[in-house]
Amino acid sequence: QVQLVESGGGLVQAGGSLRLSCAVSGRTFTDYAMGWFRQAPGKEREFVATITRGGGTTYYADSVKGRFTVSRDNAKTTVYLQMNSLKPEDTAVYYCAANRLVATPREYEYDYWGQGTQVTVSS
Repeated sequence: QVQLVESGGGLVQAGGSLRLSCAVSGRTFTDYAMGWFRQAPGKEREFVATITRGGGTTYYADSVKGRFTVSRDNAKTTVYLQMNSLKPEDTAVYYCAANRLVATPREYEYDYWGQGTQVTVSS
């Protein structure tokens, strides 16, 4: 089993920044590509960003490209999501997820999920 624990969410004004962390334990961290997803109230969960096992390649949803940055520290077995220039429409519960195959935006390909952390952006 793989355990994922997100942290770093909170309330921020529009234009502000937050950094989310996802601490991973239970298996070899570098065996897993990691992804971030989010779910706003009344909406389906959607892809945000993903990073390959080695950290060399990242992919982003168009809605966050240029504002969010995903990274990982394999020594600390932690993946991060730096969120800048936040907008009210970024308000959601943010989830990290682990995938033994490839970095992918497809939710169903992820094997393990964290419990989520709330991000609220006020206008």
